[in-house]
Amino acid sequence: MKWVTREHPKTDRIACPWLIRKFIDPDAEIVYVPPDQVLEYAEREGATSFDAPGAKYTHRGNRWSFETLVDEYKINDPAIAVLAKVVHGADVSADRDATSESAGLLAIANGFALLDLDDQRQLELELPVYDALYAWAQHQASAD
Repeated sequence: MKWVTREHPKTDRIACPWLIRKFIDPDAEIVYVPPDQVLEYAEREGATSFDAPGAKYTHRGNRWSFETLVDEYKINDPAIAVLAKVVHGADVSADRDATSESAGLLAIANGFALLDLDDQRQLELELPVYDALYAWAQHQASAD
């Protein structure tokens, strides 16, 4: 299935594809388009939209797109709950101190954005960061 979001990804637009492929749709094709084309592309291609204004899965209240996907797909994994806090803090400037790891994840996301990569290459290179964060989160969740 195709999933579509805004181009030039940062935290949530990398974290969400990682979550989608790991827990929702392992064969997901992630497509990045200009912000004003997300909904049109989704309708035309039968894609699922995320992390864009008016998207099927986007910010809802105080919950960001990653958290919305966790809620909607009932991903009941203690490590994902830990990871969601880190992602939220990295993506929401008002909640930057949500976890001590959030500022580091933001720095990594901003660094990747500065590498002048195309969106698909950036996604490919950043996915292992989320694999590592998930492994760390599993360790944290099991220690509780």
